[in-house]
Amino acid sequence: MRIDLREIAEAFPAFRVGVVVATGMSIPAVRPAELDALIDERRAASRLAHGGRELAEVPGIPPWRLAYKAFGIKSTRYRCSVERLVKNTLADRPLPAINGFVDAYNAVSLTHVFPVGADDLDRVEGDIFFRYAREGDSFVDMSGGEDAAEGAGPAEDPPKPGEVVYTDAAKVLCRRWNWRQDARSLVCPSTTRAVLTVQSLGVGDLAAALSDVTTLIERFCGGRTAVTIAGADDPSKELAMP
Repeated sequence: MRIDLREIAEAFPAFRVGVVVATGMSIPAVRPAELDALIDERRAASRLAHGGRELAEVPGIPPWRLAYKAFGIKSTRYRCSVERLVKNTLADRPLPAINGFVDAYNAVSLTHVFPVGADDLDRVEGDIFFRYAREGDSFVDMSGGEDAAEGAGPAEDPPKPGEVVYTDAAKVLCRRWNWRQDARSLVCPSTTRAVLTVQSLGVGDLAAALSDVTTLIERFCGGRTAVTIAGADDPSKELAMP
């Protein structure tokens, strides 16, 4: 299994991605009390570090706003995943409680101000790519799509050609680079293997974030992890497996 970002490497030369493969996990369906306390500490630290700033002044966020504009996303409706986490934290809204794995990586995303996302590896087909969307790409939006009524269920909502997407060999795993995940490969308590990405546009310590996320995965979900880093200078790599 490979990670391939050759298609966007020239346009986004600062892009680097750490890919974590985790296997043998047992994911808590409910956030453990110890993880809950850790998240509270990290939310407080984020408010201390960034309170009083505009979101556009938080290190790590401006490069993603510029990247989104570069592939045609100008609406403020669409922001990278970590911007939403920081915005909610500064407004003293809690991080969503999903499960022990997702909650742990959201804590890492907030702390290091990197977009982080993950998919159930048993629902991923073939290699994984960061590339431009094409006609025929398939994406199932968990919220029903952009024009759906509130509370609508999952619905096909394909990306627009030219949009940066994260995909496997058969479908789009995440629209608008790191905005919203496909409903078909979400990590849930029954997941035992996952592939996770930590994404950087040149601001922040990617190695520290990867160390943090692998430590928390192993601490709260068990199992084993292996890390691969790809970038514009080395854009196609075989993934390390635990």
